[in-house]
Amino acid sequence: MPEAATSTQPAAGNPAPAQPVERPAENPAPAKDKVAAPAKRSRASRSQFVVFLNFLVSLIFVATLAAFAVAWFGKSAFEAPGPSTTNQTVLVKPNSGVQEIADLLERRGLITDARIFLLGSRAFGGGGTMKAGEYEIKAGASMREIMDVLKSGKSILYSLTIPEGLTVEQALDRIRASDLLSGDMPATIPEEGSLAADTQRFTRGTKREDIVNKLIADQKALVKEIWDSRASDLPIADINEFVTLASIVEKETGIASERPHVASVFVNRLNKNMRLQSDPTVIYGIYGGKGKPADKPITQSDLKKQTPYNTYVINGLPPTPIANPGRAALEAVANPAQTDDLYFVADGTGGHVFAKTLDEHNDNVARWRAAEKKKAGQGTPDDGDDPDAE
Repeated sequence: MPEAATSTQPAAGNPAPAQPVERPAENPAPAKDKVAAPAKRSRASRSQFVVFLNFLVSLIFVATLAAFAVAWFGKSAFEAPGPSTTNQTVLVKPNSGVQEIADLLERRGLITDARIFLLGSRAFGGGGTMKAGEYEIKAGASMREIMDVLKSGKSILYSLTIPEGLTVEQALDRIRASDLLSGDMPATIPEEGSLAADTQRFTRGTKREDIVNKLIADQKALVKEIWDSRASDLPIADINEFVTLASIVEKETGIASERPHVASVFVNRLNKNMRLQSDPTVIYGIYGGKGKPADKPITQSDLKKQTPYNTYVINGLPPTPIANPGRAALEAVANPAQTDDLYFVADGTGGHVFAKTLDEHNDNVARWRAAEKKKAGQGTPDDGDDPDAE
């Protein structure tokens, strides 16, 4: 009997359970990268940061207040009246630093605190500008006022006068004797007539050699200036003779207005080859730069002494000047008065009487001698400063 065909259909009336249907899996969407959220700072750490920040701000605030307080105090002290009750002088040496100056002022009792002066000077621009010199500090001057004085450079100036007619040796003696100057004298003595007859202004401690060099430089410039403007017909060979004749004129009269007239007498005598016969040349030939003692008169024997300077016995001019001539004497020789006079003699009042002829001159000498004899109540005095006849 044929086999019954196998059927996959369910039997009627008995439905079969449904079989699951497998479907191919769909490709899932790729997962996106996830960013981790920042970790939240703990409340405790946030509190510590705030506390530190507050502390830092407070510290800066307090420091700023302190700085302002210190600055205010320093400025007030720097500008407050100083402790000194009298005017004082203070000497700032060359190349002194601000610290050295501050210490000096404190030692002298002119300021109360060197540190405040040091800082104040730097703050107000005086640190590197204070100048050497001797300064007068007023009583009660503040540190700022003292700084301004030292910055100004207006130090106390002293005077040393070299009068017209001094010899170089006499001028050097004055410079040597000044206790306001410092240092040694020059090793080489300047030539006669080479120092300016002038007043030198200087600060305490200036070197003596600097004063001498300044006098030499001033005289050289002055002589050249006047020599360049001289009359063209002078009987003078060179600048040395020019200064020499000016020195004689300087010694013959102390009256500036007379010097051109006195110069004319000597120029006229040189033009006529007459000896100058000037008493100051006799004195210089005997005593040199030291000068004649005030109590020793010129004698007739002095007028006859053979020296290179005695214009009673030599022709022309001496070999060098006999003193330091001033501007007026130099100008008088450079441009003398136009006269015919050949003689002059003292008039008894400090001036002179001039004459063209020997007879006129002898009359003037006789009158002068009589006046001197009457005034002194004694014998005939010396002939004085007159070019006399041979």
